[in-house]
Amino acid sequence: MRALHRDHERVVAALLTADLAPIVDLVVWAAPDPDGTQVAYAASHLGRVRLEPGGRHTVLNGVDPIASEDPMAFLPYAAELADPSPSPSTRNAYPLAAERLLSFFAHPDRSPDLAIVHSPKHYFPEAKGHVGEHGSLDVIQSRAPLIVSGARAARRGYADAWARLIDVGPTLAWLAGVPESDLRDRAGRALDGHVLYDFVVPGEAGPVVGILWDGAHCGDLLHLAETGELPGVARLIERGSALRGGAVAQFPSITLTNHTSILTGVGPGRHGVMGNVYFDRATGERVVPNDESTWHRSSEWLRDDARTVFEMVADHLAPTGAPRTASIDEAIDRGADFSTMQLIRASGSSRGAGGLGDQLPDAATSPFLGDPAHLADGYFRWGTRVDDLGLQQIRQLFASPGTAPRLTWWANVVTDAGHHGGGPRSEIARAALRQSDARLVAFLDHLDGLGVGDEVTILLTADHGFEGTDPLVRGSWAEALAATGVPLRDEGPGLVYLL
Repeated sequence: MRALHRDHERVVAALLTADLAPIVDLVVWAAPDPDGTQVAYAASHLGRVRLEPGGRHTVLNGVDPIASEDPMAFLPYAAELADPSPSPSTRNAYPLAAERLLSFFAHPDRSPDLAIVHSPKHYFPEAKGHVGEHGSLDVIQSRAPLIVSGARAARRGYADAWARLIDVGPTLAWLAGVPESDLRDRAGRALDGHVLYDFVVPGEAGPVVGILWDGAHCGDLLHLAETGELPGVARLIERGSALRGGAVAQFPSITLTNHTSILTGVGPGRHGVMGNVYFDRATGERVVPNDESTWHRSSEWLRDDARTVFEMVADHLAPTGAPRTASIDEAIDRGADFSTMQLIRASGSSRGAGGLGDQLPDAATSPFLGDPAHLADGYFRWGTRVDDLGLQQIRQLFASPGTAPRLTWWANVVTDAGHHGGGPRSEIARAALRQSDARLVAFLDHLDGLGVGDEVTILLTADHGFEGTDPLVRGSWAEALAATGVPLRDEGPGLVYLL
């Protein structure tokens, strides 16, 4: 962890004005105490707090800007509906604040000097923002759904419980036959995440399928399942458990950071993917892994000692000629025997995933499409095509009994498109959930048709949650940063590197 930059306080002060309060929820950073203890800090225009693991807060001035760390805040779902996108931060909750911040600021070269947390309502289309947003430390943007179902799932139904996304990878690996003693990184260190023993049962390792619905809103997903609008999700819950509190994402609650955290079982300070865009001081490179031209390269940016679940499983299974592990539409695929990104790399296209256009199914003829009007959104249209191809690939991997990989990871993207396009609970977001659920039903029916439905364990999750922005809450902190005269880079925007 880096010592504070000489201009740190100057930049923080510029961001904590009342004028910026509508768009700046928090400014966060970390620094070592004189005795070497790593400590996190959060500040707003209301006050400043020192944060230590376990929820220990020391208010340094004003009021504590992080009044709650409750992972179960805004539950039951009606409580979220009554106060969507709450501001200021004293009305919100920030689970595991110190733990997540200390992980995020632990990389020696890629962690920024400080991070600006957008307020939940901040709408910033001029900087590639959307109607629906994520990335915050707060509970709703950090809450991903988590459902475990099938052969080795504990049948607890809807459980008033929560977990962490870093627990997903170790749980998948353990279900696939990796002993707990080998849930370690390449340097032999224990993972940050743990097996979710409360929601899985011992037994013989069999086929395991992890399904990610990118950006799927936890509360709305469970609500729609309970009201009969997502019959596939309801089928999973009938044969397993759904955590009401979902799984807490790593900070920032951003796509590539959390895909990597899921599939390595460690936080960003250990795996090295700090966001969808970040700066690497060691190389002088601006890294943009979350782009169709670079997804197939994402594993290149993993730290050397990070170890994916695909590598963990492969270390315990002898090669058979058939895929032991498979990664569908997932950027973090290092070690997978079959991978969509391998196909892209083998194509040699300089456009990466963008070069797949001619091979993708036609969105307009998708059997899973609801309202064709949603295809006017280019991201939604592309997501429909990609996810249709993903279903084709997983059906091929499960072509006949006994041929399935031990571990299959299947990422879906249209849910992210729908939630960005309209925000949570919008018609386009719910259409994306229904579309993904219809593919899930098709896959479950396929397994049942093969007679193996009872032999497969399925874990459904996402990489983050979502909140709706307010088109009236606009603005940028760029001018305030520039006025400090401090040389810096603001990536994201929100990750500030002091030069």
